[in-house]
Amino acid sequence: MNWDQIAGGWKEMMGSARAKWGEITDDEWTEIGGRRDEMVGALQRRYGMAREEAERDVDDWSRGL
Repeated sequence: MNWDQIAGGWKEMMGSARAKWGEITDDEWTEIGGRRDEMVGALQRRYGMAREEAERDVDDWSRGL
């Protein structure tokens, strides 16, 4: 699924993302709003991931949708 589709259906996609990354708060999910860069940044902050690792994790998640 591409990021335009994810952003367009973000309210539905948030459930899947919340299940995978439970430490990210509801406010942060709302702020992310289906934007890949925002999601990568949130993973870096919450989980202490390197940017490349966070990007890989987000891309793996988006391919599984």
